[in-house]
Amino acid sequence: MALHGLRRRRGRADEDTPAGERHAGAPAAAVELRGVRRSYGRGASAVHALRGIDLSLPRGSFTAVMGPSGSGKSTFLQCAAGLDLPTEGSVRLGGTEITGMDEDRLTELRRSRLGFVFQAFNLLPALTVEQNVTLPMRLAGSRTDRARAADLLARVGLDGMGARRPAELSGGQQQRVAIARAMITRPDVVFADEPTGALDTTTAAEVLGLLRDAVDSLGATIVMVTHDPAAAAHADQVLFLAEGRIADRLPRSPAPTVAARMTTLTARGAAA
Repeated sequence: MALHGLRRRRGRADEDTPAGERHAGAPAAAVELRGVRRSYGRGASAVHALRGIDLSLPRGSFTAVMGPSGSGKSTFLQCAAGLDLPTEGSVRLGGTEITGMDEDRLTELRRSRLGFVFQAFNLLPALTVEQNVTLPMRLAGSRTDRARAADLLARVGLDGMGARRPAELSGGQQQRVAIARAMITRPDVVFADEPTGALDTTTAAEVLGLLRDAVDSLGATIVMVTHDPAAAAHADQVLFLAEGRIADRLPRSPAPTVAARMTTLTARGAAA
């Protein structure tokens, strides 16, 4: 399936992209974690999921996060997205310190300034495609921008399908709706948790191409947790977690290189 012209020619991005999506004058870092630790339980039985994460991710970047089972990937995503609070340290999103925010303010921030793409799509079956896409605007109390929804649906290859229900779409199409929904509020960051885990290889590649183009063409910032080296190969960099720490980094690389680095990391953990 073609990607319906989502990719734009280099040099025209600023001309074609709305100023709000370029985050003019905004802080350079979209995500900052400083000394972030997260423990569950106390004493000898405590589980230390994160053991001191220091990280700054620039706007308009695509970061993949990988690691063995139990390495802290899910906890990292939850703390970075304000879905969980660190035991120690601070988290800033789009220049806003979220550590210590009360739940009402965190909920408002997640609705208006963050986007989410999950493995299970999480579309509401009773709503149309357009209504699913515009739902974050409605929840945030913003004016529903149907023109923007239509534009985003066209960009992800679903032009003219806004009146359909999720049950009428394939899995890949539903994930395209989820990407459009994640982008509708022009978020500071889109967090993606195994976004291709339920898709076949061909459809997964198309969805990853859409995420890549959202970064290149719209200036989106994406943080994606994945176990798949082919998915991670679309990112600008790969962070490898092990035992709650950033154990390694890799600039944009082909899937075999990512897989080899992951194998090495796993072997180190097994030998420790």
